[in-house]
Amino acid sequence: MGKVIGMISLGCPKNQVDAELMLAKLTEAGYEISGQICGCDAVIVNTCGFIDDAKREAIDNILEMAEYKDAGEIGKIIVTGCLAERFTEEIKAELPEVDAIVGIGCNADIVKIVDEALNSNERIVSVADKENLPLAGSRVLTTPEYWAYLKIADGCSNCCTYCAIPKIRGPFRSRPMESIISEAKDLVSNGVKELILIAQDTTKYGEDIYGELKLSELLHELCKIENLEWIRLLYCYPDRLTDELIDTIASEEKICNYIDLPLQHASGKVLKDMNRHGDRETLTTLINKIRNKIPDVCIRTTFITGFPGETPEDFTELSEFVKEIKFDRLGCFTYSPEEGTPAASFENQVEQDEKVHRGELIMDSQYDIVIDNNQKLVGKTLKVVVDEYDPYTDVYKGRTYKDAPEIDGHVTFVCDKGLTPGTFTEVTITNVDEYDLIGECKEK
Repeated sequence: MGKVIGMISLGCPKNQVDAELMLAKLTEAGYEISGQICGCDAVIVNTCGFIDDAKREAIDNILEMAEYKDAGEIGKIIVTGCLAERFTEEIKAELPEVDAIVGIGCNADIVKIVDEALNSNERIVSVADKENLPLAGSRVLTTPEYWAYLKIADGCSNCCTYCAIPKIRGPFRSRPMESIISEAKDLVSNGVKELILIAQDTTKYGEDIYGELKLSELLHELCKIENLEWIRLLYCYPDRLTDELIDTIASEEKICNYIDLPLQHASGKVLKDMNRHGDRETLTTLINKIRNKIPDVCIRTTFITGFPGETPEDFTELSEFVKEIKFDRLGCFTYSPEEGTPAASFENQVEQDEKVHRGELIMDSQYDIVIDNNQKLVGKTLKVVVDEYDPYTDVYKGRTYKDAPEIDGHVTFVCDKGLTPGTFTEVTITNVDEYDLIGECKEK
């Protein structure tokens, strides 16, 4: 029997794709991948290191694995991902239980590193150029077989003052279009029906290797793939949501009328301090343009409260903007000062309690907006993809085009037909359960 490897992957979908690429390399090398931790010869903790909560989660998982190791339940502990890249020396000094620390530039060497870790008592620290991070290759999908993330680029060159991603992941790097299309075809041929395009900034795709924005062209090509039902866009940057891209989303049936548009704030002063562009007026104009061209569009956004120097007047402007625009989906984060970023040393840091309070006020407003928006869907029939079935309650759970998996809400519905996960069906909405919908199959 071959050696058994376990994987815990934390953080964003981009990190998840990195994990899937590493799992494929390990599988091809003869390692057995286990969904259970106990009994593994080595456990890889693929970490996030973006904000304090993510760092704490990563460290908690490493320490939990250390307890398994002390109990003899697992062998080696290997730490990969953004925390390993960003805090290599700190992990080396403070977490002696870790047997190998692997920066993202060494992900391609994961087989060699695991081999060495299992056959040696020497601690391994492996760090290389961030741009060596593989963007393509065989993957072992950790998502359900009918949907998958498709990473079109990595790194970021926007350099927002609050964000450590450029330091962790390096500059923005697009994948060649041919590589993306080839992978998409392979995924669809293996049963994937929903592709979710991801990057630190999907709208910047192509600019670095083609000299111009190429997301619209890429989308048109992906829409030609047979048996692909949905294409979903995450992480769009408002400055690059061009008329061409909006028209592409509006005209292509396979592209979900769903735009993830992290705006971060509405005050022009705060946005400037964040090294972002625009203000309340320009953002309102953009959103009105999107809604005029795509009347049933679902816009998701995120905001940061308590950014250094955010005055009560700035917050009021943000709060009024949220109430005016009535976003379909909204997440709100309290500002987290990140080591090595310009904003961490800005003056006029906002007190933690005040940051949290402002975030709660935004989410309270958003709750009322979501309830009102959902009530308007009662009586409408929507296309839904089935995610799961509970045989005990005879109830299905699925998603509309308005709902990205593992991020947004869901539709709970009953149906006389036997449906399997990944099936698309028509569901008539009959009621609302806060952020979620209740319905029944049209055919019932």
